[in-house]
Amino acid sequence: MKKSVVEEGREPELAGFVESHSSQSAREVWGTGRLWERILLKDEGRHPLHLLGMAWRVFLIFVVVTVVAGLVLAAIGSAQGQNQSQNQAWEMQPSHSTANLRGIHAVGGLVAWASGADGTVLRTENGGGHWQECAVPAGAEKLDFRGIWAWDAKTAMAMSAGPGEQSRVYKTTDGCLHWTEETRNSEKDGFWDAMVFQSQDFGLLGGWTGDDKTGVLLGDPVHGRFDTRVMLAGKGWLIDDDWCGARADESAFAASNTSVFVFGPRRYVVGTGGKGGPRVLLSALLIHGDSKGGCLDATVPLASGSDSAGVFSLAFRDLEHGIAVGGDYKKADDASGTAAWTADGGRHWTAAAKPPRGYRSAVAWDRERKVWIAAGTNGSDVSRDEGKSWEPLDNGNWNAISLPYVVGPGGRIGRLRSDAVQR
Repeated sequence: MKKSVVEEGREPELAGFVESHSSQSAREVWGTGRLWERILLKDEGRHPLHLLGMAWRVFLIFVVVTVVAGLVLAAIGSAQGQNQSQNQAWEMQPSHSTANLRGIHAVGGLVAWASGADGTVLRTENGGGHWQECAVPAGAEKLDFRGIWAWDAKTAMAMSAGPGEQSRVYKTTDGCLHWTEETRNSEKDGFWDAMVFQSQDFGLLGGWTGDDKTGVLLGDPVHGRFDTRVMLAGKGWLIDDDWCGARADESAFAASNTSVFVFGPRRYVVGTGGKGGPRVLLSALLIHGDSKGGCLDATVPLASGSDSAGVFSLAFRDLEHGIAVGGDYKKADDASGTAAWTADGGRHWTAAAKPPRGYRSAVAWDRERKVWIAAGTNGSDVSRDEGKSWEPLDNGNWNAISLPYVVGPGGRIGRLRSDAVQR
């Protein structure tokens, strides 16, 4: 009877084989010298394993498979862990919609409204636990609602962006059961980009400082000037006589309903782009207190030179401190020229020393955490030093922010986790 390897004292030979391969990767061991054929077949004279019995061959196969599987699972687990870590900033919420969402406005802690393509408007009254699909305004089934602004759970306005009469504003006062058309763009070459209202009292000196029904409706240039309409104390929309002049091939962007920021009645800041941009334009009343001086033209160090580049979003936390974000939406991963900051009310801008990781379409100030948060198609970022440097929060695909919410394509809605950002 043929003796086993153990009986013949072959343990050192087996141990030597394992030791000699212990420093190799699983792939190298797997593929070395047609190992499997040598183990399963008695290839006499070509490998010491021909001396092993079948039981030992099966055992060795089990060991090798276990090691390889462990390495593969470890790699997968590491990748999943990294991806989970990168996406922990936002708690995903079921929207029950597949629309490309570009508008979001939070009203207090529980009420929020979102909007997007194909006449989509969504609403929540419980912090995003349930998002209700609103009735579509008559004739708006194909409109792209790029902007939404709400005052409570019942009252909101939605702005659609599109050429000519596809740019419209609708209003609801019964929780989006019914809508009425407020206005539409009569300029055949017009295109509305944003509809924004005053969010707080900024302490402007002199005269009426405005309220939450003081707003600006911004559109691309017509007749050489940015199409700017204002609402004062809920009355409007009136064409602003002091609307800012535009350069050739200059426009505003409708990516997130944040290309204009409102400080008060006819006091606003506009971010521009396109081949004629980028610039930041400060309205005449904001700068001079009257109409005599015209708008102030401020240079901003963001991406330039193409129709897809420039300032996409503006936000201020007070009269002095603000952030502009953007870049080139066709170069989503290009971090150059994606963020700048100001400490003098928008008159001068400085590029971020450490910018976000790519194109950013929206930025917002987090009053609770005292940080800035920006988002775009390759993720979101946070700045703890007034926009001078940015750190990644996640790698999701986003369009717009109204904290604590963020929205994106495919009906994506996220809510910022309470422990996501440490000051």
